[in-house]
Amino acid sequence: MDAPTIAYLDNAATTRCDPRAAAEVSRFLLEEYGNPSSVHPLGVAAARALREARETLARCLEAEPGGVVFTSGGTEADDLAVLGFARTLRRHGRHLVVGATEHPAVLEAAKALGEEGFETSVVPADRAGRIDPAAVASACRPDTVVVAVMMANNELGTLAPVSEIARAVRTRAPRAAFHVDAVQAFGKAPVSLRATGADSIALSSHKIHGPKGVGALVLAPGRRPAPLLHGGGQEGNLRSGTENLPGIAGFARAAALAVESLAAEVPRWRRLRERLERGLAAALPDRLVNGDPERSVPTILSVTFPGVPGEALLHHLEARGVLVSTGAACHSRRGGSHVLLACGMAEEAVRSTIRFSFGRFTSEADVDRAVAAVPALVAELRALSR
Repeated sequence: MDAPTIAYLDNAATTRCDPRAAAEVSRFLLEEYGNPSSVHPLGVAAARALREARETLARCLEAEPGGVVFTSGGTEADDLAVLGFARTLRRHGRHLVVGATEHPAVLEAAKALGEEGFETSVVPADRAGRIDPAAVASACRPDTVVVAVMMANNELGTLAPVSEIARAVRTRAPRAAFHVDAVQAFGKAPVSLRATGADSIALSSHKIHGPKGVGALVLAPGRRPAPLLHGGGQEGNLRSGTENLPGIAGFARAAALAVESLAAEVPRWRRLRERLERGLAAALPDRLVNGDPERSVPTILSVTFPGVPGEALLHHLEARGVLVSTGAACHSRRGGSHVLLACGMAEEAVRSTIRFSFGRFTSEADVDRAVAAVPALVAELRALSR
């Protein structure tokens, strides 16, 4: 579809690349295309650009440049943290603690570690998707070596009290590495490695209007996971392979723009979410809003429409130029949402849930288009199901 003809409300799945970030990608594809490991002028210029991108990410996260490890995206960053720290720290124990609503990148990595003799404790979430620091503390043991908790849930938007969780981990499992998946939080809420108290933070470029195929694991000083890839020793020997400099440069530009615009964008996103909530409530008083409205990123609104097949509603909205999702993009071809089920929702309610999500280019007109389309479609689908 041509961008002007649609109301794109699926920014939690991916965002349109900001032209300023895209310009950086183009520059390093077509003009400054050297390999950062080469010693000729093009290579030296590329190495300098790579260093500057690393410094930009470090400033955005209040971290040290040497702790920024560029990856292929959030999934690789999560895997590098969970698998890498578990293997590095296995001499201290083989126990992991993860939240029930974590991204599959964390849950599947923990599952894979089971084949290496690790045990995983899963901390439950409440109805709003909140993770209780006391529950994390109770799950920790003397042999716990990795604790992983998502900062902003990718389906509900609910924010976890990560700094409180960090303090609990330090008290109950001082040798453990505390990893935070901040893929959905960064650019929508303040994210600081120092303030969270985390040992590592995962980021993804395409969630903040940067290019796809690039992300980062940001490490606290002195923390070093075992590498997943072996080769030429790039990224401090933590992620071998020629660096994706066009993607990295675009990512760094997108990150800087996200931090610079955060103070202005947060209230605008809140107004958009409130506009959507009010519009749906006026026409559909029985709809249910999921998550924690008091503590969440302002870019996600999860709504259950009882008695309505969510996938059918999604496709009918698509035909009217409104693009949404039924949950995380990684679940769209794998079945229902483990997040909503972990929050205690019945399977029928999970199947009736739609996620609306906003980004830099979302307008009031986009929201109004959804408000105009959803109620009639809900009524039509309910009538068909009788």
